[in-house]
Amino acid sequence: MANVTLPQLGETVTEGTITKWFKRVGDAVAADEPLFEVSTDKVDTEVPSPVAGVLTEIKANEGDTVPVGAVIAVVGDVGAPPAPAPAAAPSSAPAPEPASAPTPAPAAIPTAAPPAAPAPTPAPSVGGAPLLSPVVRRLIAENNLDAAVIKGTGPAGRITREDVLAVIDAQRGRVAATPAPAPAVASTAAAPASAKPAPKKEVGTVSEDGREKRIKLSKIRKLTGEHMVMSKSVSPHTFSVVEVDYANVDRARGKVKDEFKQAEGFSLTYLPFISRAVIDAITEFPHMNASVDGNELVVHNYVDLGIAVDLDYQGLLVPVVRDAETKRLRALAREISDLGARAKNRKLTPDEIQGGTFTLSNNGSAGSVLTMAVINQPQVAIISTDAIVRKPVVVNTPENGESIAVHPVGNLAMSWDHRAFDGAYAANFLSRIKSILETRDWIAEF
Repeated sequence: MANVTLPQLGETVTEGTITKWFKRVGDAVAADEPLFEVSTDKVDTEVPSPVAGVLTEIKANEGDTVPVGAVIAVVGDVGAPPAPAPAAAPSSAPAPEPASAPTPAPAAIPTAAPPAAPAPTPAPSVGGAPLLSPVVRRLIAENNLDAAVIKGTGPAGRITREDVLAVIDAQRGRVAATPAPAPAVASTAAAPASAKPAPKKEVGTVSEDGREKRIKLSKIRKLTGEHMVMSKSVSPHTFSVVEVDYANVDRARGKVKDEFKQAEGFSLTYLPFISRAVIDAITEFPHMNASVDGNELVVHNYVDLGIAVDLDYQGLLVPVVRDAETKRLRALAREISDLGARAKNRKLTPDEIQGGTFTLSNNGSAGSVLTMAVINQPQVAIISTDAIVRKPVVVNTPENGESIAVHPVGNLAMSWDHRAFDGAYAANFLSRIKSILETRDWIAEF
């Protein structure tokens, strides 16, 4: 017999909502077979059974929000009798719960697959309340929406994050379509502003004079803060920066970018090149790819590369490229693109957001010039890939002279743990990354 618990689905996730059970009590379950679906602020995912056997008990119904680590089901040996728990009883049970109202709605305990719904228009409910994941509840509350009027397109009509965002976008479209008088001189500033995402409506308490608004910190904001404070208190953070000339990378990108885009379906950015350079430099500086465990430095002989992804300003997720040292540049680019897209759509599995050994934070995509990131514990270093801009640089000429040229240049900024190594080690690691980016024959990678 084995207890099935809610797994850790991200560094700052503390709870999840059970949105669907794939098995009934009494059903046979294979090891690693999807058992239930859970939704959190960061990921919607199917959770597999840890063992093979028979589902003997369900302790959390669809719609229940439970903490990480809580026991939500029991898988017993083949032939084990089901537990006499009311929550696990199928809809054919002869008697309803005593606390239930004597109305035809006893299906408030859908441990089995939900009954066939007539149409996916209304959101499913448990006990009369809409079945909503934490992220959906937050979006609805922040935008003052009514869940009862939102059409759900998820399983059995469940309201998904995309459903809520579609309603929000529709409302913004109606507002944008309303003509508003504006002076002609303001039209020159309208173009760049339109490129920014529309700000989300914030729910808060406005002061009497209207000059201030108090907004409660969301759970993810508070947990992120706690994790960052912990990291700062545990690791003696130190900061090193190197400037990289990306002209060599640009020459390779220019030759292959059209073919790459046509073959892969996405653009070839600088990030895969930086990732490959970091991975190769780690082979010469293995202590960069380590974790601190008590009084020991655990040096990893593999590279699980984490790539920080922004979730529409609501938090961060760090999907992990497993065994990145075994992948060439094209494979790295493909996996980074796939993980990033699925992270934004909350389609990653728990295994894809845990256990990295080194992290890249791609702040340059937002135009940052120099970022001091906080170390992702228990790792010992994190690099921020800041903005790459064209600027004058000094270059060598064939006649052993010097001249000025305009090249793409950007900073690689690294926060590192002084317990693991000293400044010379960190500086030489960054210098090695710089050398790889500026001198390697990148065309050979393709």
